[in-house]
Amino acid sequence: MSNYRVLKRILGLLACLVFVLSHTALGQDTATSTIWKNDLFENIEPSPVGGGHVDENYWVWGSSVMQGDDGKFHMFVSRWPKEMPFHPGWMVKSEIAHCVSDTAEGPYTFVDVALGARGAKFWDGQSCHNPRVVKYKDTYVMFYMGSTHPLAEIDDPADLTLDSAWTVIGRSNKRIGIATAKDLNGPWERRDTCVLDTKPDTFYEFLTSNPAPWINEDGSVTLIFKARKYNDEFPYHSSMMIGLATASHFEGPYEVVGDEPIFGPDKMGEIEDPYLWKDESGYHMIAKDMKSSLGGEHHAGILAHSKDAVNWELDENPLAYSREITWDDGQTIKMGQLERPFGLIQEGKMTHLFFATMDGPGGFGNSTKSWNMVVPLIKK
Repeated sequence: MSNYRVLKRILGLLACLVFVLSHTALGQDTATSTIWKNDLFENIEPSPVGGGHVDENYWVWGSSVMQGDDGKFHMFVSRWPKEMPFHPGWMVKSEIAHCVSDTAEGPYTFVDVALGARGAKFWDGQSCHNPRVVKYKDTYVMFYMGSTHPLAEIDDPADLTLDSAWTVIGRSNKRIGIATAKDLNGPWERRDTCVLDTKPDTFYEFLTSNPAPWINEDGSVTLIFKARKYNDEFPYHSSMMIGLATASHFEGPYEVVGDEPIFGPDKMGEIEDPYLWKDESGYHMIAKDMKSSLGGEHHAGILAHSKDAVNWELDENPLAYSREITWDDGQTIKMGQLERPFGLIQEGKMTHLFFATMDGPGGFGNSTKSWNMVVPLIKK
């Protein structure tokens, strides 16, 4: 082979190498279609009727589930009294209940209140909501949203409206905090301050909420969260945005990464209720598509991936789940709401999805009951 041909082949190989490296740096490596494959939507199995957790005396909403050392499955789930309106009752009256089942599917039986009201003087004194439980070494860490207000008790539930003082103050006081325990049965040790506060003149200056944490092997934390900015008129806040915060340890301090959200109306699209996990290929997120602009179905779920949790791209087939649920009695029903997705990971594989759901045609005011349901995934 001539020197010219050898040089040409070397230059060609170098060009290919540069192409691959440049696309890898952009999070577009040639293996993306193989590594980042949507294994959710096509692997959803019928949901068991009577699975999950329901309580006729409470509105029941988002959950976090983990198998304990006792072999049982422990669910931590938001609930608030049924005599309160669903929305905005959760902002001022929610507590986090602890329920247990012998199987992942349930049904889950109420055991005790893990986190409840503890007085207006605490940052989480009036409402605890949206739990996410993770484990690091011998410690269980519950991330959750808390809120408080200094107002009198609500005598007439009809007085609790979106523009009532309880709601306006309760919403603006939403913050993210943690509680820890050595056993899933508790007791849970709460902190007197939140771990992720608001900051003036930022995209999270109004509230922080809906924590989606992942504790890395070195103990550092990657925390996705919901945020809003202030507006000058009622309801005083912007559309939803999703931010990223990190910490070297779950106790903090937590630092928000960058000056801009990672998702929002002006970046990627408006989503809510993120669930975050990580494997050898990077970070993955399931979230509720607020405007049907990402997955194509209103308030269904989308799947996104990232190498660094900062720069995200939608899956090639982004629809993660639909509001149309097939039940194991043969019925297919479009749920009124389907929110707060949570993935149960066992031995490195996601085996079940849990959702907050309600009956009715859609809209929080058109339901007679809400509960936490479970959807098994095909075992591989």
